[in-house]
Amino acid sequence: MKKLLMLCITAFMLVLAACTSDSNVEEEVSESEEDAGSGAEAIDFSIMALPNSLDPHAANDGYSLYVMTNIYETLVKLNQDLELEPGLAESYEQISDTSWEFKLREGVKFHDGSDFNAEVVKANLDRVRDEEVASPLSFLFTEIDEVEIIDDYTVQIHTKEPFAALPAHLAHPGGHMISKEVIDADYAQMEEGGNPLTEVNRTPVGTGFFKFEEITEGEQISLVRNEEYWGEPAKPEGITFRAVPEDQSRIAELTSGTADIIYPMDPNDVEQVDANDGSEVQQRPSANMTYLGFNTEKEPFNDQNVRLAIASAIDKNAIIENILVGIHEVAETPLNPTVHGYSENLDPIEYDLEQAKEYLADSDYPEGFTAEVVLNSRTHQDVATYMQQVLSEIGIELEITLMEAGAYQEYTANGDHEMFMGGWGTVTLDADYGLYPMFHSDNIGAPGNRTRYQNDEVDELLDNARVEMDEETRLQMYEDAQQIIIDEQPLISVFHTTLLTGINSELDGYYQYPSSFPYLKELE
Repeated sequence: MKKLLMLCITAFMLVLAACTSDSNVEEEVSESEEDAGSGAEAIDFSIMALPNSLDPHAANDGYSLYVMTNIYETLVKLNQDLELEPGLAESYEQISDTSWEFKLREGVKFHDGSDFNAEVVKANLDRVRDEEVASPLSFLFTEIDEVEIIDDYTVQIHTKEPFAALPAHLAHPGGHMISKEVIDADYAQMEEGGNPLTEVNRTPVGTGFFKFEEITEGEQISLVRNEEYWGEPAKPEGITFRAVPEDQSRIAELTSGTADIIYPMDPNDVEQVDANDGSEVQQRPSANMTYLGFNTEKEPFNDQNVRLAIASAIDKNAIIENILVGIHEVAETPLNPTVHGYSENLDPIEYDLEQAKEYLADSDYPEGFTAEVVLNSRTHQDVATYMQQVLSEIGIELEITLMEAGAYQEYTANGDHEMFMGGWGTVTLDADYGLYPMFHSDNIGAPGNRTRYQNDEVDELLDNARVEMDEETRLQMYEDAQQIIIDEQPLISVFHTTLLTGINSELDGYYQYPSSFPYLKELE
């Protein structure tokens, strides 16, 4: 019988108390040396596209993060029970409403041989907030006022106001620690007229259990095991991420033994992979939400009645049953049920074709219109094809454009689109990350707000929730913000994804976080 690995997720709660770990670095290394190399040989991982960047401060797309989480590490991390725990920080605690103290692990080396210490932490957190660098992930750390070095292995992070989500944000890949040597090199080339966020992408250097080896542009990225890793070394000798855009090509590679792991997968292909001798599909719940987004700055989608007409015309249950073979779950709200801040008290837009016609009749486009929807996956294309059929019943004609992943990211970030199918994973499992980048007007474009939505009341609620220390009040603010978003429909939440990964049945130790990030260290 094929193994179906499912993770039971409980509500995610932010950790405000001190977190400690008494691990001894030298002891860990010596105890694990005999285990190094005992796992799998190099793993071949076929994904849809290669990263946009290998600089943690430059990219927030899934394919970049899948690779970078193996090269870099964070001060704080989520374990497989979805609890925050120390990472490169040996311990941390909140010492006042606006200050956190982090004790750093000693003896940790970057892949280039340089030391991990307090100076490195400050350099990283200063860089990601540097306006000249213009990181699209700066929104994660805008509440930080100062990073203070106490001694070589102690830093204090001071926030402008109380910020309960700080540890969760430091666990995000935007908090990956980069070698200060490479950061300095990036600043040096900027001074000579170069573009920021260039040198780290060219030379990605972290402390992780794998290290960058080489890239063949447009084809593959190779990582090798970090034999000098401060903790227990990775079991595989290395990981090769290969870009294989076509779903059936990835499946053929898996079933023929060319690939060990493939991701993502279309629900309609699960039976095919499970039926093959030697491969299986692992299904796990996610923190993701797939949506149909509107460019609210462009006509006709600046008209709320148009957006409500489309939302009312779409039968999400029909999509799940007929297009997605019952695998994914209907999404009625912007947050996945796995996210802290999800609420069952919201009033969603119901499927009602007659109501849809009324909304359109009350809009500035009562006779309908033609619009383009852009997307970058077969699953999204199938869903859009269904939408194309049902929307034609109310006079809206959709033109579907399938784009390569990188071109799609740039196109929608720049606001060139009219409509788009997209997805968002709440990596931190906290509502701040699920709502602030997606709907706050400060984050229009690449940071996450690709609908270009602007609402002053939503901005105020999201700003206030970031610094609210009373948890009940904070959750109410997120509930209020979500109801406004639902009522105005800058996007239609369509479904919450079940993560589908095709894997060689002989491999053990694969794990995938709800964020969709693969954990590859224990593969054997």
